[in-house]
Amino acid sequence: QVQLVESGGGLVQPGGSLRLSCAASESIFTIYRMGWYRQAPEKERELVAEISSGGTSKYADSMKGRFTISRDNAKNTVFLQMNSLKPEDTAVYYCYADQVVTGRKWGQGTQVTVSS
Repeated sequence: QVQLVESGGGLVQPGGSLRLSCAASESIFTIYRMGWYRQAPEKERELVAEISSGGTSKYADSMKGRFTISRDNAKNTVFLQMNSLKPEDTAVYYCYADQVVTGRKWGQGTQVTVSS
């Protein structure tokens, strides 16, 4: 099964930017969709953005215009560029990958904290 390793989280001030990375242990050509969910304390996990193997992307309404998901097939990596961050974006961000045979695999999560 594919293994996912996230990086890029941290502490940022409101209005700042962060770029999250999710590196897959095998070619992402074997993965038909990758994306990010997030979970804030005492809240349900929610979809942030996803991207298909063909490059089609989808965003949650509250992230549109601020977040951009992209993929680098050569590096087997998916990125989440987050701009104009708000305190309510504070959460643990989880990367996931969907494969036809093995289903959904999750990364370990990376903490994003937006605070002054």
